[in-house]
Amino acid sequence: QLQPVESGGGLVPPGGSRTPSCTPSGFTLEDYALAWFRQAPGKERELISCISKSGGTLKYAAGLGGRFTISKDDARNTVSLRMTDLRVQDSATYLCAADVRPPALRYGCSLYQRNDYGNWGQGTRVTVSS
Repeated sequence: QLQPVESGGGLVPPGGSRTPSCTPSGFTLEDYALAWFRQAPGKERELISCISKSGGTLKYAAGLGGRFTISKDDARNTVSLRMTDLRVQDSATYLCAADVRPPALRYGCSLYQRNDYGNWGQGTRVTVSS
C-alpha cells in the first residue's frame, strides 16, 4: 500500500511561512512523482504543485505568485512545500498524492492530469489567520 503521510500544518499569521512535508510509506520518491493538492472547506480539491521522480520537473499552479516552492530530499524520502507570504485564502488542508501511472509512463509530472495521482495522504491543515 502506497501511503503518503503529511505533516507540518498549523496556524500561521498572514504574511508568514509554513513548510508542510510529505513522507511516503511503502514507496520511494526516486520511483514516483508526487503532487500537492489543497482543499478548503466547501471547495474543490485543487492541484497546486508537482515534482517528478528525478526532481528535474517542478510545476506550480497559476496564481500562486511564486510564493510556493516544492522540493525533495531523496535521502530522507521526503517532499516539502515551502509556502511564503501566506494569505487567508491559502487556508486549506494540504494533501500529497503519489504518481499512479504505469512505470513506463512515470516521467515528468502534470498539473492537468489529476488522474495521474492517487494513494492520498490524510492531509495536514494550514490555517492562515491573525
